[in-house]
Amino acid sequence: MIDPYIAEFIGTFFLLLLGAGVVANVTLKNTIAEGQSPWVLITSAWGFAVFVGVFITGQFSGAHLNPAVTVGLAVAGKFSWTLVPGYVIAQILGAIFGAWACYLTYIDHYRLTEDEGVVRSTFCTGPAIRNFKNNFFSELIGTFVLVFGVLFIAVPNIEIEGMIVENFGLGALQALPVAILVWVIGMALGGTTGYAINPARDFGPRLMYQMLPRKNKDADWPYAWIPILAPLAGGTLAGFAYTFCV
Repeated sequence: MIDPYIAEFIGTFFLLLLGAGVVANVTLKNTIAEGQSPWVLITSAWGFAVFVGVFITGQFSGAHLNPAVTVGLAVAGKFSWTLVPGYVIAQILGAIFGAWACYLTYIDHYRLTEDEGVVRSTFCTGPAIRNFKNNFFSELIGTFVLVFGVLFIAVPNIEIEGMIVENFGLGALQALPVAILVWVIGMALGGTTGYAINPARDFGPRLMYQMLPRKNKDADWPYAWIPILAPLAGGTLAGFAYTFCV
């Protein structure tokens, strides 16, 4: 049995490798898919990336792959708070290394790409219109939809460390519905901020980008708090809303 924290690391690693990979593939210089960047392609690939991560790790950790999901499940009483810190750390580390693996895969194309805005976009999100209040709300509402939906999709499918608790997660059967949920959120609500809807997905790769040996890099840290706090707020609200509804 894979340790649940290792499983969260692995699942988030695949999520970022494949999700960041599609953005790199359609935006970096001289890739085969350069310029082929319809929004539906990017949102579809992110949805499929979620499917892969969840399918691989769901039986071991519940495949949260997202601190907002972990917190939302805990708020709703469907996941143990004692496991939350370890899950969040594993998710952030998985996101960092997934982004790094994507960078190594496309390293020649990163070297050819001079536009730092394009390079940064393959690692982390940014707003189409910079308005922190509205950007925060966009991330909050997108994450609320994600976590609220997950709470109705997920079922108790694992037991961790012998704890007699409802450790809700996204097992293999639920991998496809949650992937579709992420897909539709991207197509319907993602155009304002790039729909991070996942603090680990944004913070980990942004940190990785900051460590790259590139001149003129700008990780846009003044904006970075939004895709961290807004998804956590959205996940928390979804947890409370779920408990009220059921």
